[in-house]
Amino acid sequence: MTAASSAVAEVLPADVPLPLVSGDRLTRDEFERRYSAMPHVKKAELIEGRVYMPSPASHLHHSRPQSSVVTFLGVYQAATPGVDGGDNATLRLDLDNEPQPDAFLRVLEEAGGQSRLDSLGYLEGAPEFIAEIAASSVSYDLHDKMNAYRRNGVSEYVVWRVLDGELDWFVLRGGAYARLTPEEGGLLRSEAFPGLWLDSAALLRGDMARVLARLQAGLNREDHAAFVRQLNEAAS
Repeated sequence: MTAASSAVAEVLPADVPLPLVSGDRLTRDEFERRYSAMPHVKKAELIEGRVYMPSPASHLHHSRPQSSVVTFLGVYQAATPGVDGGDNATLRLDLDNEPQPDAFLRVLEEAGGQSRLDSLGYLEGAPEFIAEIAASSVSYDLHDKMNAYRRNGVSEYVVWRVLDGELDWFVLRGGAYARLTPEEGGLLRSEAFPGLWLDSAALLRGDMARVLARLQAGLNREDHAAFVRQLNEAAS
């Protein structure tokens, strides 16, 4: 508990949960208890047992890039039965980690995916693909959070470093993340989700028409069709 939390504890009734304070060290159960008691807080994360409460998100440096990534992933999801996606959902990864990623894709549990919905509609376990928009949170998106995602088996992790104008795509290989090297023109091809092609250069310059055109080229390939058949067979 931080000094700020200790000071608040002296004036609150014993049955009132303490507020979340960035930097607090909490169990996942206590984190959820405090978070639930603060409906005005829109985003808080528990990463390696420590509370993170990001700064207010600007449109230019966060919400617009996030919207682009969600659009890109949403088109892929729509074309790929057996794949689910979302944004800003609380993920119960393990007892020390409960992040709220900016966007993700997951294979449905009935199709062989590694995450699952609990009785309250929360996700438990790791989605296969996670993307984060890192304008002011690079310090933990590329360190503690990245390590938590690696340890929990997130197959692919993308970090868009908006202020740097760079995008990192990591692939889990042999228990470690390796950076995916773009092909000529900035094309990145997912290894976990066949057909998920990203024109990273177009994304970084805001050309979403080009991003979606290159994605459609990936969706038109036979390996994507084979992936859809594989998911359908696993779910049947």
